[in-house]
Amino acid sequence: MTRTLISAAALVFAGVAAFAQADATADLKQFLSSTHSLQAQFNQTVTGKGKAQNSSGTVAIAIPGKFHWEYQKPYQQLIVGDGQQVWLYDPDLKQATVKDMGNALESSPAAILAGDSGWERNYTLRTLADKDNMTWLEATPKRADSSFEVVRLGFANGQIAQMDLLDKFGQTTQIRFSQITRNPKLDASLFHFTPPKDADVVHQ
Repeated sequence: MTRTLISAAALVFAGVAAFAQADATADLKQFLSSTHSLQAQFNQTVTGKGKAQNSSGTVAIAIPGKFHWEYQKPYQQLIVGDGQQVWLYDPDLKQATVKDMGNALESSPAAILAGDSGWERNYTLRTLADKDNMTWLEATPKRADSSFEVVRLGFANGQIAQMDLLDKFGQTTQIRFSQITRNPKLDASLFHFTPPKDADVVHQ
């Protein structure tokens, strides 16, 4: 997998059924109201034209607006949101890219999860049929310039378990979360990034 494709998947990154189905909108509201921080592992698969591309790593989120999204395989890459800016750092290329949080809010899975609770203001929400033992919510961005066409969130026992994101290039990014810890005490240093002295810094 190329680094460009990994970056595109992450920075193109804080979610009423029929009678028998659970209410995924309620799951989203409950999750957001009861979650102040989150730590998990993730497995990501990007599909589109050509071979599926897999990656994995760890994520830490502090709501609102702070996240630490680290790819560990197949290439190392770090994405850090400090509440004001988002940094993308590639240690192999020794390159750091930085952009304002406002310009990245809907371009990263982590940024979507770490965002404020204004989902109903920013998205059109629709509950989908239950699937794979999860309740599903589909969120369509109201902003025409959103990086994603559709975001689907899967909840298991009120916990975020999966995100599916369809972008404007026809690619689908599926992210499965595991070993989730809700509301852990996170070190503030996770959400700060200072580029190494030998890194090229690109401002967007």
